[in-house]
Formats: sequence, structure tokens, C-alpha cells
Amino acid sequence: MGRALMQTTLFGLLLTLVTSLPNKDDWDIYSFHINSTVTSRYATTVITSRVANRMNESKEVEFQVRIPKNAFISKFRMFMDGQVYDGVVKTKEQAQQQYTAAVSRGQSAGLVSSVGRTLEEFKTSVTVAAHKKVTFELTYEELLKRRHGKYELQIHARPMQPVSDFKVDVYIDEKAGISFLEVKGGLSTKALANAITKTLTDKQAWVYFYPTESQQKTCDSCGEQGMNGDLVIVYDVNRDISVGDIKASGGYFVHHFAPSSLPRIPKNVVFVIDQSGSMGGRKIQQTRTALIHILNDLNEDDFFGLITFDGDIFHWKRELVQATKTNVNSAKTFAQNIPASGSTDINAAVLEGARILKAHPREGSASILILLTDGDPTSGERNLKTIQSNVRKAMAGKFPLYCLGFGFRVNFEFLEKMSLQNNGVARRIYEDSDADLQLKGFYEEVATPLLTNVTMMYTGGTNLTQTHFTQYYNGSEIVVAGQITDNDIETFTPEVIAISGTGSVRFSDTNPTVESTDSVPDSRLQRVWAYLTVKQLLDKALQLSGPEKDRMREKALKLSLKYSFVTSLTSMVVTKPEGDNSDVLHKPKEGQVQPNPVATSRISGQMQPNPVATSRNSGSSARAGSDGRRGKKQKNRARAHYEDYGDLDIHRYSAGPDWIDGEMRVYSSSDWIGGHIRTYPSSDITASPASPHGTVATVPVLHRFLIKTENQSLPLCFDVPGDTRLKLLHHPSEELSVIGLLDSPPNTGFKLIVIHFKNSQVVELCPDGLIKQQVQGVMHYTGQNLVSTDITAIGRDKEFDVAIGDTRMVVLIHEVDGNKFLWPVLRQKPSDNSIDGILVLKPAVYEEVQQSPSTKLKIRDQEIGVTRSSAVDYTISAAPTLDCWFMSAESALQRRLDDFIV
Repeated sequence: MGRALMQTTLFGLLLTLVTSLPNKDDWDIYSFHINSTVTSRYATTVITSRVANRMNESKEVEFQVRIPKNAFISKFRMFMDGQVYDGVVKTKEQAQQQYTAAVSRGQSAGLVSSVGRTLEEFKTSVTVAAHKKVTFELTYEELLKRRHGKYELQIHARPMQPVSDFKVDVYIDEKAGISFLEVKGGLSTKALANAITKTLTDKQAWVYFYPTESQQKTCDSCGEQGMNGDLVIVYDVNRDISVGDIKASGGYFVHHFAPSSLPRIPKNVVFVIDQSGSMGGRKIQQTRTALIHILNDLNEDDFFGLITFDGDIFHWKRELVQATKTNVNSAKTFAQNIPASGSTDINAAVLEGARILKAHPREGSASILILLTDGDPTSGERNLKTIQSNVRKAMAGKFPLYCLGFGFRVNFEFLEKMSLQNNGVARRIYEDSDADLQLKGFYEEVATPLLTNVTMMYTGGTNLTQTHFTQYYNGSEIVVAGQITDNDIETFTPEVIAISGTGSVRFSDTNPTVESTDSVPDSRLQRVWAYLTVKQLLDKALQLSGPEKDRMREKALKLSLKYSFVTSLTSMVVTKPEGDNSDVLHKPKEGQVQPNPVATSRISGQMQPNPVATSRNSGSSARAGSDGRRGKKQKNRARAHYEDYGDLDIHRYSAGPDWIDGEMRVYSSSDWIGGHIRTYPSSDITASPASPHGTVATVPVLHRFLIKTENQSLPLCFDVPGDTRLKLLHHPSEELSVIGLLDSPPNTGFKLIVIHFKNSQVVELCPDGLIKQQVQGVMHYTGQNLVSTDITAIGRDKEFDVAIGDTRMVVLIHEVDGNKFLWPVLRQKPSDNSIDGILVLKPAVYEEVQQSPSTKLKIRDQEIGVTRSSAVDYTISAAPTLDCWFMSAESALQRRLDDFIV
């Protein structure tokens, strides 16, 4: 059978509806099933609608689906005349020509339109022959979001006719245990309540909804045309583990973190309220009502401010004040008399709100700025990009901005971008009778901060979703997903660092419960990771412009196509029987230098002094630039190709430490002279023969490194002279460099590890367990912990845990004969192909080709003479001594040692 193409752009998940508007004399929905499975808060819902053409001629049969705006459709199929018509997710560009052609022919181009507060409606149709049947099957997926201490799975049903075989089956599987379960919504009222069956065990729940045809006419929103409403399953899980609930399967993990037994953090909140003329009537009345309720809910240890604006700014108070009973009553009087007239100067109003918050910082509190507006800026600064830039500079990442857009006159994308740029979210307030409750409900979500500056760390984890969160509120939840390095659960350790109302707090477990079970399909957790990653990439893209925006969109598109998610970047193309017109549906808006050749070895990081060894490394006083010529002033221009989907931090391009005049810039406290960075040329290293007593006269102490191998009994080892600066890690696309300074005493390692990030942040790790950070060109001790938006370094008794973007490493502190020194171990390797350095080389591969009269190993078709020796494995706290095959550094690395000296 010939086939034509129909393109369908779908979006959403969580709830769905198959809405059919049949003429009962034409066709009939005889079966309607909704099956939803929720595992670890991830819901997969399948809707199956079976329709029969009762006529003696062909008829066009419609299929309508309402889906949530926050969900992804992942599969759509039609079954007709023994044929299966599968949908294929493609880029919008690939289907744009069909869309244009359909519209130009005057054909229906399909429709996906916003319906209400949470839904979008998808509609398509197919021609069904006389007395034939068609089955539509739609699958969508969603990660349930915790709000007000509960999850809600919403099933929307609107067949618009009573259906003889109507069923909703919901299965919930939560290994953490289900704390409560209830069913609500319009479809749970009157006689329909008798059609609901609930079964709850410790960790599983089943909800069945099997209404008869007569029952389908008797709910609050039902009638002769059948049901039209929601079935909402509400539940929460037990939270007995401080570090949270972690599931692992198929090399992926999902971490749900929502501690509840924490003291609330006093907050500083400023309300910025639009009182322009467009807010007149019911909107300003509802705003006044909501504000009065919100002010009543303030705690006495909270501080607050209230300003209104039109073309001018009106202060209740010009500074933050404590929420005493007297002050709250005064503010309520002010709120009760807010007028509505004039123009709209959003720029000046938000900047003034930020000023009030910044002018009165309080230790141990959490600050929040909330903007409510119903329109675009009409006075003052009107350029939206300029306003967003001004706000971002004024807030400087110190506190979140929450934007509430009242109605549909507002430019919601402008508010959403401004919120995301400032660690907040945007929410539309609908012009309904309950608008005041919507406002109050949103405030309640952020009313009780429990933690600030939350950093999620995962030893043995890689390709992580977002891991830093400005604030955590009571009743909400933080979710992080990622991959487990080498699928090794034994080495996977989660940890959370944050600030609570009583100070710095760490959530960890020496023996964390990471549940790995075959009952969770391997693909489920992987899809949760993909879902979160795509969502966060699209949020990042919204905040950016130019090449960075394109890069984020490209990443999101790549994953959307791989996992068949219908997003704002993709469309679903479905083949249909020959003769049917094409439908095209589009989702509406709400409102380098090339890397060095890959060596066949990876330095795991072992060393020990070898005072009897002799060597000569022929260095160069001017290292070659990227064009191979020495001494030429030039910077390496790295162009990394992103293949990772890690923490989603967006960075500007940089080559990391710059090569200038053949030299790499190294960043250390001793290098900051007069506000400038000193550069270090590489110099010739001359090693003299050892003395008869085994002491070195004119050469620096040699430190021995091990290169772990795959499938061989002995690792490789080689020596590096002391007092050498080694390039441990260079990640150009993330603007990250890690430099290690080897110590000079025997039996030691690195005396300093220097981390340089994004041309502005310099952190030093010292063997005494202290951390130094460069602030305005001057190094300051920060103690044992450093927690910032970009870098987290936590000092412990014998190690540092360091997290920078998608890179995780542990720096061990060893002590030999009273001398303390450092040794870095990479726990999470960035997947970017442009990374370089000692820590990121691949394991060695060799073949033993000769044993007598001397041993030779074959590496990359090169035979190398070796001797059996030993080295200390400093990547392990116990530091065992291992046998190894000793050779020159160049032979072991298959590159010049000079490539790693800076």
C-alpha cells in the first residue's frame, strides 16, 4: 500500500486524554484504555482508543489528545486493516516543507493548542473504510514533580461519549515505600467514586477506575456526552535516609533528595507588584487578597519588603523590615489600597527590589525576589534584552527571582528567561476566579527554605544532570541523574553539601543504600536521565544567544532524536494510508586545537623517588605553538566538540591556560605579581650519574609514576624529576586547568595542586588540608571547605573532594617520614574529546615479545627494552608497593614528557 507522510508535533506527559468528538451515526469509540505505570516517580502512560466506522461509506475518524505542557510524547501508532503505522521523531526542519505545502493547498495543517493551565491538545484524523476499525495508541512520559509535599499523576479523560469498555489502570512502584495515597479530581465525584478501587501495600499501589456507561454520565463534569474531567492520583514516599533515595540500573542512577527534618531558614522576601492600568478590575482585587493572605503567613523572624510600580515606584518601606505584627498590619493596609493606573516600568522596579535585598544581608537567611506583572514594559527601559542584562547584573546570582505573569497579555518568554537567568522559575497566573489562590499557592512553594547553596556530589558518577541548586524548599525535591562510571556500584558514593539554618551541613553515608534491582528496567533510569537532561538543556538554551544557544539546542535535539522525545525541537512523522492529507502539528509556545594523539596509556598516578636512576630529558626553552613553530606568539584556540551531557553549566570558549611565546600560563599564589600572572618556560633538565652511595649530586629527585594497564599483570612505570610542574588536566571547552607542582624532598608527591577555572577563579589545595582561593588577585585561605556555584572543594582528614562542572576528583593526602604531600585521582572523567593531561590518558596496552637476554615489550608496533622494578601506588590511601616494568617516560606515554610539563 502506498503511503503518504503525516507530521505530528506532540509535547508533554503526565496526563493525557483521547478526546473524540464523534457523530454517533458515523463512528463510535467502543474501547478506551489508559494504562499508567509509575516507577521511582517516572510515569509512562499509554492511551489506547479503538474506533469503529459504523457507516456504509468511508469516514474521517478523529483522534484528539490533551497532554501536559511539561511532558514528552515518545510513541504514536495506528493499527488499521492489519497494518501498523508507526511514528518517527524527526527534526522540525525535516518536516517544514510538508507543513508549508499543506498550508498552501488550504489543507488542515493539524493543531496543537494550549488548553487551560496545564494542557495542550493534539488532534489528527485518518480515513477509515466502511465497517472497518482503527486503533490509536499514544505513549507519553513524565517525571512527576513534588510540590507541597506530594506527587500528582493526573489522568484526563474526555471521550465525549459513554464508552462501553472504559478502563484506567495505574500502577505505582516505589522502593522507598509509599507514605500515603489518595484519589481526587472531578472524575472521583458522585457515582464515579464507586468505580474507583485502591490497593496500597508498603511499596506498591494500584488504582483501578472502571466506570459503567451509566456512571460516566453522573460526575460533576459529566453528561449525556460522557466524561470530561481529571482523575488525580496523589501520593508521597517515605524518607528515612538522609542522603536520599537512590536507584541504579543499567549503568545509570537517579537520586531523589528531599530531607524534611530540618529547621526552616528565616527568609528575606521582597514583593514587586505591578499596579499599572492593565491590572485594573478583578486582577488588582485578587492581587490584594493574595498579598494579604501571604503577609499573614510570614514568620516573625522573616524580613520583608513591598513595592508597587507603574511608570513610577511606590515604597511601603524603603528597606527590609522584620515581620512583626505591627509591620505586617501596616503592610496589609498598604496592600489593601494598591491602585491600578499608569504605565509599566519593569526594569526600574526589579532593580529597586534587588537593591533593597542586597542592602540588608542577613547571615543565616535566604533571600527571594518575587515579581508580579501582567504586561510588557511600556515606560523606562523597554528593550527586553537590556532589562534582562540589567537584572542579571544587579542580582549577581545572590538570590532567585520568581516571575509571575498574570494573564495572557504578558510576554511570558521574557519573564521565563529572566527567571532562569537568576536561578528562579516563571509561572503563569490565569485570570480565573481562583487567581488569588494561584498566587498564594505559588508563594507557599517557596515560603519555607530549608537549605541554600546545595551541591550534589557523586564519586564514581559521570554525565550528571544539574548538581548545584540555589535553594531547597520544604515540600519540594531535588532530582539528579547520571551514569555510574564503569557501572561499578561499589565505588559509587553520593554526598550532598549545603547550608542550613544552623550552618554548613553534609548529607552522606559511609555505606549508602544504592538500590540496584532487575525489577527496574534498564532503560527506565536511562530515560529519566535523558528526560532531565533535555529539559535542562532547553532551559539553558532559553537563557543564551548566539553560538552557545545553538550548542545547547543541538545537544537537546540530539538526545530528543535518540530517545524519540517530541519536544519543541522535534516533530513526529506518521505514515498514513494512501490518499489521506498530510497533517503537520507544531507545539505552541508557553504564551581548539586538535587534541594530542591519543596515547595507549593512562597515568593512574603512582610515584616514588629513584635516586639511583639516571636520565636526561631534552626540554625546550620555548615550547611550540599550535602551528608547530617555536617562539611564535600564539594562543591555542581549542574547539572542543561536546559529546557529554554533564552538569549543563554553560561556559564561554577558552583554551584554558594560554600558550604565549611558547609557554603555558600556570596559576599559583606565587605567580600573582602586581596583578599579573607569571609564566614559566620549560627548561632543560640535566641529570648527572648517581654517586656510588646512591645519592644524587646534581639532579633533582625523581618521582616514579605508574601507568595502570588492561589485562596485564604488571603496570608500566617511569620517572619524572622533582620540582616539576605537570599538566594534570586541561579541559579547554570548560576553561579548566589542573596543575600539579611536584615536591623536592624524597618519597613525596605534589606540594601544591592549582585549579584554574574560567579565567577568573583560582583555587589551591595544600598538603596541610587547607584551601586557598584567589579573590581580586590576592590568595586567601578559605579553611577546609569551598562551596561556590562553579567549584566545590571539601577537605577531610586525608583527602579533598573536588567537583568542577562535569569533572570530579579526589586529592589524597599522604605522609612519609613527616612530609605531607598530595596525589590526585580522577573519579569522573569529562567525555569531551579535547581534554588532555596526565590524569586522562588511556590505560596502557602492550605485548611481552622477548624475555631473554633482556625483556622487551611491544607498544604500538614498537619494541621497548624494560627492566623489572617497583613503585608505590599513591592512588590508594594504603599506598601499596607494586611491581612494574620500568622504561623511559616517552616510551610509556608514547609522547614526549615535555608535552605534560608546564
